[in-house]
Amino acid sequence: MRYRRLRVQDLLREEISLIIQRELQDPGLGFVTVVEVKMSEDLKTGKVYVSIYGDDEARKNTLDALKRSKGYIKFLLGKRVTLRYIPDLTFHLDDTLERAQRIEEIFRKEADEKKD
Repeated sequence: MRYRRLRVQDLLREEISLIIQRELQDPGLGFVTVVEVKMSEDLKTGKVYVSIYGDDEARKNTLDALKRSKGYIKFLLGKRVTLRYIPDLTFHLDDTLERAQRIEEIFRKEADEKKD
């Protein structure tokens, strides 16, 4: 069962990414990258983690646009993907890149202090 869930997660990540890039026409939508999709064990719910380029306001607007478009994305997934149930999706901001940059900055400061 676990292998099936991983395959479904990868398939949904690809399809949701294509839908966001090509199908959505929302003016509040910014530059979005679908990082990961995590499905529940029963494949009925999924968390979509997205990385959004821009400042905090652009991130908020883009996340709101994705939440507004959730039904349309689910409708298009139903046409493209053959599953018994099309999962209920929730969108979450993935801030892993920002945290990694902060950690890297801390390491650089420590290295600079050791050199001096």
